[in-house]
Amino acid sequence: MMSVFRKLMPREDKFFDMFRDHSKTVVEAAHALNELLQGQGVEKNCERIVALENEADRITHEVLQAVRRSFITPFDRGDIKDLIQSMDDAIDTMHKTVKTIRLFEQTSFSPLMQQMGGEIVKAADLIAEAIPLLDKLGANAQRLSSIAEEITRVEGRSDELHDEGLKDLFRQHGATGDAMAYMISSEIYGNLEKVVDRFEDVANEISGILIENV
Repeated sequence: MMSVFRKLMPREDKFFDMFRDHSKTVVEAAHALNELLQGQGVEKNCERIVALENEADRITHEVLQAVRRSFITPFDRGDIKDLIQSMDDAIDTMHKTVKTIRLFEQTSFSPLMQQMGGEIVKAADLIAEAIPLLDKLGANAQRLSSIAEEITRVEGRSDELHDEGLKDLFRQHGATGDAMAYMISSEIYGNLEKVVDRFEDVANEISGILIENV
């Protein structure tokens, strides 16, 4: 009944603008992280990700404020909150990766980490494609479902890279007993995997919104 009521009332389109703005910060952060992992401007890209994470937090706060103020929302208030927070979790996890890199003064990264950076960019770009399509759920349902499936495949590839990376670390440092090197790199691998996991959370939120509204 509430979904029918929403369709009859004037919509609050500002939510879609804020979603798009947030997705842009996520994409920019993903590209900065990828460049960082390639060894390009490590400190500059760390600073860029921190700044983008702060901007994403600001937008998230605006969305949550708008949810409380708005009489009619484009879809369920809980879904809006969960969607923006899952998007924000993705960039927050990128920020955590930066903290680890800075803490242990890392400036070079393994080829498998670099590949994971590429998967993060793919997932971020897919989310950025999906977000504007939420404006017209019915017309875009098929593409949104396809995007969610593509993100799940990206997450699967990222898991494989993560596992292979840990095996590679064991081969490199197991014999020498360099526990610190193993610990630092395994933490970076873990953070990178979690970034893609958070993107899968966003895809799951989008799938849930489709189920409830189409």
